[in-house]
Amino acid sequence: QVYLAESGGGSVQAGASLRLSCTASGSTATISPMGWFRQAPGEKRMFVAAINWNSDIYYADSVKGRFTISRDNAKKTVYLQLNSLKAEDTAVYFCAVARTWATGRALAAEGRYDYWGQGTQVTVSS
Repeated sequence: QVYLAESGGGSVQAGASLRLSCTASGSTATISPMGWFRQAPGEKRMFVAAINWNSDIYYADSVKGRFTISRDNAKKTVYLQLNSLKAEDTAVYFCAVARTWATGRALAAEGRYDYWGQGTQVTVSS
């Protein structure tokens, strides 16, 4: 079992920045891709960004150039830097990890991820 603890959400004005963190604990020896998804009110959960242990990264088109994902393998932590936030970025952001290797577009597949965090709310007002 892998447990994920997210932090860093909040309420900000449009144009501001936030940094989300997610730390994995438990049986983490074999986890590989770590990713972020988000779910806006009334919508389905959508992929945001993901990163492998070797720093292979994939972003959703909607966040390219504004969001940056990174990870600290020693700390079992993945970060998501959110810059130039827009009202449409308002959502609950979920951290997820997978046990099977993936790269490129395959990192965006929600079904690939085995464990999920509880989510952290990001609210952007215009």
